[in-house]
Amino acid sequence: MTAVQLSARDIMRAAYENRYTWDSNFPGYTTDVEFKHGDQSYVGKARVNSDLSAEVFEIEDEAALKMVKGQLWEVAIHRVRREFETTHGKNTFALGETDDRGAVEILVEGKSTGDKYQVLNDEVVLVHRHIHGVVVTINTFSTHDTGAGYLSHTYDSVYHDPKTGEQTQGRSDFTDEYGKVGNYFVLTRRAISSTDEGTMEFIFSNIQLLNAGAA
Repeated sequence: MTAVQLSARDIMRAAYENRYTWDSNFPGYTTDVEFKHGDQSYVGKARVNSDLSAEVFEIEDEAALKMVKGQLWEVAIHRVRREFETTHGKNTFALGETDDRGAVEILVEGKSTGDKYQVLNDEVVLVHRHIHGVVVTINTFSTHDTGAGYLSHTYDSVYHDPKTGEQTQGRSDFTDEYGKVGNYFVLTRRAISSTDEGTMEFIFSNIQLLNAGAA
């Protein structure tokens, strides 16, 4: 069956269900942390709990601690496993254009009217969403195949004002790397190059699951 024969909802569901997520047995983990921001470097430890809350220790600089904690939370929240209908049950989807790569545009109608996605090979390669009063656009350029769903590897993000269309922040380019710990893929490195914040790198090592039995 070709993409043209599939409904927009079918295409969106397939891509959504192809994301890599942690299962309900995810126990949390501890990790050593190194955060580099420009010529500054901060070293500490962190814990991501089974409820996906994050704690950071031994980093005294408050802004640096907040950055590390924010990155861990952001990664963890994208690993939450929710049913497609729980997330998108109030939305309807329409097919848009197909680009030269074969990526299919999915237009959202209903609760999230104005949002749109692009799907290529059962992976979401573009997200354009209205979130907390801004519009964020994320282009994904490459992904990791875990064998149990995909994870974004290289991508960028840009924010715009939803009313004026004016760009509100500089572009940020991301590179994410993952390693398998027990049964779970966990972020080991994130590099960010931002026109606003400069270069940042988060390195996570000595990662250990909180419950060794989950390995």
